[in-house]
Amino acid sequence: MLSIIIPTCNRNDLLAICLDCLSKEKQHFTAAEYEVIVTDDSKDQKARSLMLQNYPWAKWIEGPKKGPASNRNNGAKHAKFDWLIFIDDDCQPTSQLINNYYSEIIKGKYQALEGAIDPGRAQQRYDEEAPVNLKGGCFWSCNIAIAKSLFFKIDGFDEGFPYPAMEDTDFFIRVKENAEVKFLPDAMVIHPWRRMVAFKSYKKHLASHQYFESKYSISKPDNYRLTRVKILIGHFFKDGIVLAGYSFKGIGFFLEKVYLNFRLIFQ
Repeated sequence: MLSIIIPTCNRNDLLAICLDCLSKEKQHFTAAEYEVIVTDDSKDQKARSLMLQNYPWAKWIEGPKKGPASNRNNGAKHAKFDWLIFIDDDCQPTSQLINNYYSEIIKGKYQALEGAIDPGRAQQRYDEEAPVNLKGGCFWSCNIAIAKSLFFKIDGFDEGFPYPAMEDTDFFIRVKENAEVKFLPDAMVIHPWRRMVAFKSYKKHLASHQYFESKYSISKPDNYRLTRVKILIGHFFKDGIVLAGYSFKGIGFFLEKVYLNFRLIFQ
């Protein structure tokens, strides 16, 4: 009754940890059947070999190699059950994840659910990043559940985004236009902090922001640019205090965010 979809690309060590957490031995869930689909965007088939050897209960499918949005859509096309649960390969599902989603699903009230995302420890540097979601209202695709009928009604994830940024925001907008979303704090995954490399991804964020603004016909009068200026100033001082609290560890990533917000004023 539940199809769990994991997009992956060249992260077999993290994928193995994720699959370990989703085994029937680890998940306290026996109420209904569930399948695990790994849709693999890597050029080789090492993930397939890994799964055949250690996780024969999971299904490997070849990804379209067009980015995360397309890879998630690919997994949904191969799902045989009525509900889709999306989890990223670098997440570690807790033992009650499936049970908590299922308990809400069978009530029949909601068509979209989001689970909690916890990094598992306190942040130690400014350049550590994780999609933390402990209160809801985010709908980050590394831990969500959605009725398959609704997913295809809204055409899934938009594959037009040039890079993996803003597509979650776009997906959430379209979900909310068609259904109410409920947050389940106990349907949790651990998403460990990732160390970010300074000035590696800001061009991708700019391109995705540009696509998002074009898609929603966001105009840019003077008050828009004024708002972006306020965001830049607020980020500089607010995050500057945070950076100082980490003894300026990760200052390069801080400067990248400042530059990104500066560029967003004029793009």
